[in-house]
Amino acid sequence: MAATAWNSCLYEGRVMHSRLAPFRHKFAYRVFSLLLDLDELPRLDRDLPGFGHNRFALLGFHDRDHGPRDGSPLRPWVEAHLARGGIDLKGGRISLLCFPRLLGYVFNPLSVYFCRDADGRLRAILYEVKNTFGDQHGYLLPVGPAHAPGELIVQQQDKSFYVSPFMPMDCRYRFRLKEPGERLSIMIRQDSAGDDAAELFVATHTAERRELTGRALAAAFWRHPLMTIKIFAGIHWEALRVWRKGAVFHARPVPPSEAVSIWRPSPSIRSQIP
Repeated sequence: MAATAWNSCLYEGRVMHSRLAPFRHKFAYRVFSLLLDLDELPRLDRDLPGFGHNRFALLGFHDRDHGPRDGSPLRPWVEAHLARGGIDLKGGRISLLCFPRLLGYVFNPLSVYFCRDADGRLRAILYEVKNTFGDQHGYLLPVGPAHAPGELIVQQQDKSFYVSPFMPMDCRYRFRLKEPGERLSIMIRQDSAGDDAAELFVATHTAERRELTGRALAAAFWRHPLMTIKIFAGIHWEALRVWRKGAVFHARPVPPSEAVSIWRPSPSIRSQIP
């Protein structure tokens, strides 16, 4: 099957984390990701060499790694949370940006669902966050009705999920990104809350698009065979480094009762989500 048959694709690029206060600490690493059309997963499993859906493969994707984490299909789960936010895609495409399983193993600190309606218009983004304690939480944010393809998407959301023991909970996320195209560009800023809010942390994920073929998957694997280990071990190594620099420890609270925080639209939606 020709590579151009897929909505799904591969991205190769770089993730950067930069702590800005109360001291500076920065690191970056090379990664590759898959942007998967959820409706294409059965065909990808059948027709894409080296890829497996819910089975062991060189590179794979398992439903149980995301959403309800019980192995059930992801689309109904996403649609149920969209309905809670008053959004109906009417059968439109849902694409998930994530790291794949490599030889059966994966850790996704952040996975992003891009939710489009039947006309192809981006209606919402679901940010799925995991920590190293095994917890997961999602933030569902609508995309303003005036958004046009290619335009910058700017969103914000109060933090409600514990990620790092060296970051406070009383914070706000600010997201700046574009719909994935030939390039992938995602920036997340974390600010302290209150009148004297200060920028604490910045993370970026930038990458170039590759067609999804068996050869491209194999090449990406051999360039990054230890990516899962690098990501998981790197998180703990960098945590040790910031602790040695004097970072304040924050106790882990009880996870949110809801699996997904829903941003509620208001009459001023365009001023809050340009």
